Amino acid sequence: MKKLVLLTVLFILGSSLSMEAQFLDRLAKKAEEKAKREAEERAERRVEKGIDKVYDKTEEGIDESVKGDGESADKENQETTDDTDESSDKSTAKKAKDQTPGLQSYSKFDFIPGEKVIFFDDFSQDAVGDFPVLWNTDGSAEVMTNNLFPGNWVKITNNDCAVVPESVLTLPENYTIEFDVIPQKDPDNFDDLGYHFYLLSTSKPNDIGYGLARPGDAAIKFTFDYNNYYFTYFRDESPSLSGNSDKNRQVADTKYHISIWVQKERIRLYQNEVKLWDLPKAISKNYKYNMIRFENGVPMFSNVRIAIGNPDMRNKLLTEGKLVSYGIYFDVNKDIVKPESYGTLKEIAAVLNENPDVKVKIVGHTDSDGADASNMDLSKRRGEAVKNALVKDFGIDASRLESDGAGESQPIAKNDTSANKALNRRVEFLKL
Repeated sequence: MKKLVLLTVLFILGSSLSMEAQFLDRLAKKAEEKAKREAEERAERRVEKGIDKVYDKTEEGIDESVKGDGESADKENQETTDDTDESSDKSTAKKAKDQTPGLQSYSKFDFIPGEKVIFFDDFSQDAVGDFPVLWNTDGSAEVMTNNLFPGNWVKITNNDCAVVPESVLTLPENYTIEFDVIPQKDPDNFDDLGYHFYLLSTSKPNDIGYGLARPGDAAIKFTFDYNNYYFTYFRDESPSLSGNSDKNRQVADTKYHISIWVQKERIRLYQNEVKLWDLPKAISKNYKYNMIRFENGVPMFSNVRIAIGNPDMRNKLLTEGKLVSYGIYFDVNKDIVKPESYGTLKEIAAVLNENPDVKVKIVGHTDSDGADASNMDLSKRRGEAVKNALVKDFGIDASRLESDGAGESQPIAKNDTSANKALNRRVEFLKL
């Protein structure tokens, strides 16, 4: 009996030890798996960190290519000049900063803005929270600011309305349209919202709803959607013709510069440096186009500029001795030449290369907003920046170029409206 009890105890003890061994083995395996996962996660973090460093280096390189040697991108604590105040949230602004390519990456960007401005609005004359005075709507919209991009912006505040200029436009055969836009997210499902932009002809400009789903009498419609781009155009009672583009789809809370160039029946549309569409027969010869229209998608838009006439740079510079340019762009209160200036600078450089004996002085000008001294300093720095761009990016001999700034001292229009202030913000090239 004792022997049986002893055997039973030994059996139970052995089973217990076996179970404990199995338990310990499972623990060991779990610990090994956990260690393996942690090692993989550490490796992934190291890879991500390395990628981030590469992106950082790339951004630094991009910034340097735009700045030019020894130039500072930001002038801290600078007084407000001819542009609106920058956002005080610098960390957010830096995080959201466009991954702006340098001038050289715009080498195929051939857009040149029209010479004579017939409509301009940056909403600087409007109070935040109000509807802009130069516009009309069949829904609701308001002027607002944001923490990512400076200036005043108009936001369409419901997803089923249109916003149009109140005045009827008189558009010739050749003209350009430009605007900045910030797409928004749908607050309900967090998708990026699409929106429409129309160039249209309407016989009832005071009736925004005229034409219903196909507004006006004839139009070309560009849709910027989170999952597709497309254009349609309708005219002469014909059915809609359409095409698609999957290039560079817009995403929310990012600023885009849209440039549109109309030459008789041809229309080209650029997003930043990329030509999205080039449509040779989109504009009907049987209609006079007289309205632009933003519709749906609750986007923010600003800096709307419509200008006519192709600048004859060669004649103005060589024969008249003075070229006034509105196609050289700068960020708010900055002296960094923006890449959208490439088309204009390329044409000016071509004139200089064809006439190697010509020397020019480049003079920056501002409007009267802000302190006189700050405007003078900014205009001089902008003149110097344009000179540096022509030398660095287009190979013009620096000995042929001088630069200066006149600040607000030489206005060509009263500084009483946004449009007139835009005329005073310019760069002049003077033949020496």
